[in-house]
Amino acid sequence: MYKTLLKSAVALMISLFAATSVAQTIRVGTYNIRYDNPHDSLDLWKNRYPYIAGLVKLYDLDIIGTQEGLRHQLDELNNKLEGFEYIGVGRDDGDQKGEYAAVFYRSGIFKLIESGNFWLSEITDRPNKGWDAALPRICTWGRFIVVSSGKEFYLFNTHFDHVGEQARYESARLIIEKIGEIAKGSPVILTGDFNFNEKHANYQVFKNSDILNDAYELAEFRYAPGGTFTAFNIAAIPEGRIDHIFVTKSFVVSKYAILTNTYNGRYPSDHFAVLSVVSLH
Repeated sequence: MYKTLLKSAVALMISLFAATSVAQTIRVGTYNIRYDNPHDSLDLWKNRYPYIAGLVKLYDLDIIGTQEGLRHQLDELNNKLEGFEYIGVGRDDGDQKGEYAAVFYRSGIFKLIESGNFWLSEITDRPNKGWDAALPRICTWGRFIVVSSGKEFYLFNTHFDHVGEQARYESARLIIEKIGEIAKGSPVILTGDFNFNEKHANYQVFKNSDILNDAYELAEFRYAPGGTFTAFNIAAIPEGRIDHIFVTKSFVVSKYAILTNTYNGRYPSDHFAVLSVVSLH
């Protein structure tokens, strides 16, 4: 009897160890942090960014796709986030000018192997506006290895145009194409402000791609009381998720949340951050 129980206990320990070694949990975020607009009155960047950093720490985010950050904003935010580094370039010149689609990541958890950027346009390798877009738009990607397990994945992060309907549609198609070209079947996370919600036809480009799935749809548990764009209006109840996290089939999504935290009766940004807890198998 004792030997039987011992064998069962050993078998259970082995199975638990195997399960742990197979799955790698990652806390992923996407967050439009709002560019530093001097006309934002009580919502100025200098007032907001300590609370944006606080959200990252509170929810123990491991890797975050951000949108709209200017270089000085990213540096100030990074100074508040110990153990983080970020990748990205300014969309206006491919260096430091204009908004970034920067990716912040914990350097102690992930090792960056390579990274790159492409523009959402007919011409992808240099700054320009595509189709009917009002502004240049960019996608930043990184290839990461999880230090503890050696598992590899890619994260793509982007911000679609807010005006051009064709630009949003073509950008979605381009992202799918580039993921196939760059990641070549490796696990992929796509984060971003897509400026369309889950009911829009452009959303179907991702849903029908056979490559990406919406983390919201896959999540075992959801905390999603409404939409993700607030325009800083504390009294409004936003409708429609325009900030999304998509994953390939290598990921299992255990949790999804829209983070509606406030400070002093105000929001840290005009968008809510989105969190997904995913496991890489």
